[in-house]
This record gives sequence, structure tokens and C-alpha cells, in this order.
Amino acid sequence: MLQPNTDLLNTQQAAEYLGVTVSTLEVWRCTKRYNIPFIKVGRLVKYRKSALDAFLESRTVGADSTGQ
Repeated sequence: MLQPNTDLLNTQQAAEYLGVTVSTLEVWRCTKRYNIPFIKVGRLVKYRKSALDAFLESRTVGADSTGQ
């Protein structure tokens, strides 16, 4: 039996992971406000956890890794 890919999150799970509402995430996706990659097959929309992590990293404000 195949194991489900735990790296893939549905819209509800992705919204919870980012700390936003489902409707906010849907608006971002439809308006392309943020370039968060997603997978779409028919009406099914999934997000890779690694893509959400990269999005959060890109939105991080503060000292860089050099300590400056």
C-alpha cells in the first residue's frame, strides 16, 4: 500500500501552518500576491511544506546569517 506524501498539505493545513485563514491563502493564490508554489490537479490544490518554509524564509526580516 502506498503511503500518502506527508510533505503535501491541503489548503486548510497550509493556512494553519502559515497562521492565516483559508480565505487569505486562497486570495493570495488567485491574485498571485505572493508567489507560493502549489500543485493543482483538477480542483485539488496542495502545497509542499518545503515551499511554505521557503516562503516564510523569504519573508523573514532581521539580521542576516553574517550577524550584521
